[in-house]
Amino acid sequence: MPVPQVMQGGALEDIVHDQRRTSVTHKGMHTDVYMPDLSPGDRHPTTDELKGPNALRRVASPIPWAVYTVAFVELCERFSYYGTQVVYSNFVSRPLPPATGGAPGSHHNTGAGGPSDQGVSGVLGQGVRTGQGINTFNTFWIYLIPLLGAYMADEHWGRYKTICISIAVAIVGHVILVISAIPPIVVNESACFAVFIVGLLIMGLGTGGFKPNISPLVVEQIPLTTIVVRALPSGENVIVDPTITQSRIYHYFYLFINIGALVGQIGIMWWGRKRYQQKPPSGSVVSKAFKTLFFALRGRWSLNPLRFWKNTHDGTMWASAKPSNIPRGQRPGWMTFDDAWVDEVRRGFAACAVFTWYPLYWLAYGQLTNNFTQQAATMSLNGVPNDVLNNLDPFALIIFIPICDLFLYPGLRKMGIQFTAIKKITFGFWLAALAMVWAAVVQYYIYKTSPCGHNANSCEADDGTILPSPLNVWIQTGCYVLVAFSEIFASITSLEYAYSKAPRSMRSLCQAVALFTNAISAAIAEALTPLSADPLLVWNYGVFAVLAFVGGCIFFLQFRGLDKEEDALNMLPEGHVVAAKDIEDEDPEPIARPHTIEEKY
Repeated sequence: MPVPQVMQGGALEDIVHDQRRTSVTHKGMHTDVYMPDLSPGDRHPTTDELKGPNALRRVASPIPWAVYTVAFVELCERFSYYGTQVVYSNFVSRPLPPATGGAPGSHHNTGAGGPSDQGVSGVLGQGVRTGQGINTFNTFWIYLIPLLGAYMADEHWGRYKTICISIAVAIVGHVILVISAIPPIVVNESACFAVFIVGLLIMGLGTGGFKPNISPLVVEQIPLTTIVVRALPSGENVIVDPTITQSRIYHYFYLFINIGALVGQIGIMWWGRKRYQQKPPSGSVVSKAFKTLFFALRGRWSLNPLRFWKNTHDGTMWASAKPSNIPRGQRPGWMTFDDAWVDEVRRGFAACAVFTWYPLYWLAYGQLTNNFTQQAATMSLNGVPNDVLNNLDPFALIIFIPICDLFLYPGLRKMGIQFTAIKKITFGFWLAALAMVWAAVVQYYIYKTSPCGHNANSCEADDGTILPSPLNVWIQTGCYVLVAFSEIFASITSLEYAYSKAPRSMRSLCQAVALFTNAISAAIAEALTPLSADPLLVWNYGVFAVLAFVGGCIFFLQFRGLDKEEDALNMLPEGHVVAAKDIEDEDPEPIARPHTIEEKY
């Protein structure tokens, strides 16, 4: 069998991998794949065991303790981030109380008192639109930087070092944000605003470097990487499926995000420096992936979109970039990989394409960070600070993530219902749309019952006392719960999909692309900021509801076919690539491993 080549002593040498071929057939699609060595007692599944009426039950593999420590680091980072972000809206939108040098008309109290005691003081007093603008810029920034963080991890530092440096940068950002709120600074509006923005930017650098690398690191602690059949102590044969394990890990990873605590972040990373499974950076692998893409696109470009689509979906595009199909003398010098790696890159770009419609989902989700908070301020709080309601989202996630993992998903599998990643994401889009409908209805009744009608956000008495709508603020609960449910299906699944479909050497990059869709969403939201103020807020939520629903429908129609080759994609072997800096032979001979993966996407 042809085998990949690796570097030893500065030269390319053949090494033998004991691999066996297995076949997957589903609804007329036939795929031959090669699978790696097995642990004692395990074996490869047959086609009947994978699909059909006699298919074996699928279970997750045991989760190592290292997974929980990495998840705890994410828990700490997310608590520190959201613990600051939650106050940005009031900090920017609302003025200081008079007692601290604020505007004479501003109103402040502790939140304890009657219906008019709203407890919604801030600092800069820039209004709802500016608050929304700052929040959307912050979202854009922290989800743009992951592209840089992923590049540094995949190309130079590796994930672990990048995470540690990012944590240090984020701590500096925290310190600067604290400085922006100390008494000598907070009473000087210009100085306060400048220091706040600097802290925001530095915090974003740390967060952006951290996010695309922590998600792959947590799942890389799993030793099992392919589907196997294993006998349980009870004698039952089951399929141990890494994708189910990854799903479980990402659900609890997301759970940890929402119950985080700041203490322990630095200590845990120090403890794990010699314990975590760390994948070294791969040098020029990211640039090789894009070079491979553009090499495959040669002769397929067209100004006619339909023609370009046909040229890139004729089933031969990626095959044309496999070394085994290119005569030795015509191979570029950077083509130092095998055919299997091209299949991995194809799968990675297909995963990135799945995220195309995610900005429409994040537009709806983004209402949590500003507009929901300001909506709460226009209703009767009854002593509850308006930014406390945001906690309903993580609270709902803490309750429902274990329910989905322990009961919903296993129950569906037991009934033979495959709730695949594509279906989960679609359902998440639709739940986000439903949350926006709920918010629009609440906003309609706020305008209807507010003493100031459609000027609810600026409704004050002559003495500066806020005059809220008589509606109880807890009617917002449905918005937060529906958004939380949508996160379970759309947000968590995006982490799973970016990891499971990415080449091992490009996992940080694929995570960064998934996160970057938040930045695109924030840029769109910035353009829609005029809708984020009276009297247009009903339209604001209505527009986002329509976009999320339509986006979910288009997403499903475009990508539903990926479900058909889910097993085949997940069973691809790891490709082999040699970094350019390690090559002494200017024209190496990459030995290909044959595959017949159908190239439809």
